[in-house]
Amino acid sequence: METIEHRHVKVNGITMHIAEKGKGQGPVILFLHGFPELWYTWRHQILDLSSRGYHAIAPDLRGYGDSEAPPLPASYTMLHLAGDLVGLIDYLGVDQVFLVAHDWGAMIGWQFCLLRPDRVKAFVSLSVPFKPRNPKMKPVALMRAFLGEEYYMCRFQEPGYIESEIARCGTAKVLKKILGDKKPGPPMMPKENPFGIFPGVEISLPPWLSEEDINYCATKFNQRGFTGGLNYYRALDLNWELTAAWTNVQVQVPVKFVVGDADMVYTSPGIKEYVHGGGFKKDVPLLDEVVVMEGVGHFINQEKAQEISSHIYDFFNKF
Repeated sequence: METIEHRHVKVNGITMHIAEKGKGQGPVILFLHGFPELWYTWRHQILDLSSRGYHAIAPDLRGYGDSEAPPLPASYTMLHLAGDLVGLIDYLGVDQVFLVAHDWGAMIGWQFCLLRPDRVKAFVSLSVPFKPRNPKMKPVALMRAFLGEEYYMCRFQEPGYIESEIARCGTAKVLKKILGDKKPGPPMMPKENPFGIFPGVEISLPPWLSEEDINYCATKFNQRGFTGGLNYYRALDLNWELTAAWTNVQVQVPVKFVVGDADMVYTSPGIKEYVHGGGFKKDVPLLDEVVVMEGVGHFINQEKAQEISSHIYDFFNKF
C-alpha cells in the first residue's frame, strides 16, 4: 500500500486520519468503513478507482485507527458523524462527493444522504439497505423484542463487556472470526464465549484475507481499542431521539445497492422483503439498481474487490 498517501486533518473538533490516492484529479469518491474495520478495508477500491481518474479517499471514522476517539457514546451520534463528513468535504474544497459505504459506514451514509443530500452526487451502499426510523419504539428495545438479548447489537450495549471478551480472546483471533465468518442470518452472541473462540482451535482465513491484512488491523485496534467503534452501537437510542424530525423523509439521492446473498444483513428477518417488495424503492425513490451477488458474504468489498470496484465505477460514470 506504498502508493496510498496518508494525512491527518482537523474536522468538526477532532483529528481525522485519511488515506487517499489521486489527489488533484477528477471527482472525489469518499469511502466509509464499518465495524470492525478501518480505512484499510477500501485498499483495493482506492487503487482501482484512482487509476480510473477519481480522487479516492477513505478516512478512519471517529473512534477508529489513527483518528481521534472521544470516550463517550454521546459523541458518536449521526449528527456528529454527519458533521465529520461535512467538515471533511469542506476541507477538500468540493461541493459534492460520490459516496461509497459498507456496514456501519452504510448506516452513516444513508443518514448523511437524509441530512445533507446537497453534498452527495450519488451513493453506492454495500450490504446495508436504508432503514426507516420506527417512531413507536427505540431501536435497542425493538431488537431485543424481535431478536433477543443474544443479538450482537444488543450484546454490544453493556460498556466494557465486549472489550473484555476481545482482550480475553485476542484481537487478531476476533478479527479473523468476524471477517471470515460467512454464516447467514442475524449474528448471535451468547453471554459465555460470545465470539465462539476456543483455545487451540485454529481459525482459518478466507482466500481474500491474508495474515498481513489481519496483523495491520489488529495492530491498529490494539493501539486504539474497540470502545470507539462499539460506541456507535451504544448511541443507537440517542440517534433515534435526535433524528425524530426526519421520520418518513425519503432519501433524495441516486443510489445503487449491492449485497451478497449470503450476507448476514440480507438474510436477516424482513430484509429481503423490504429490499425487493417495494418498501426500499418507496423510501429511496432514486434507487437506480439492486445487485445481489451469488455466494457472497458480508464483507463484500474485500471478498469481491474487483467486481465491487467495477460496480462503483459503472454507476458513478453515469453522472
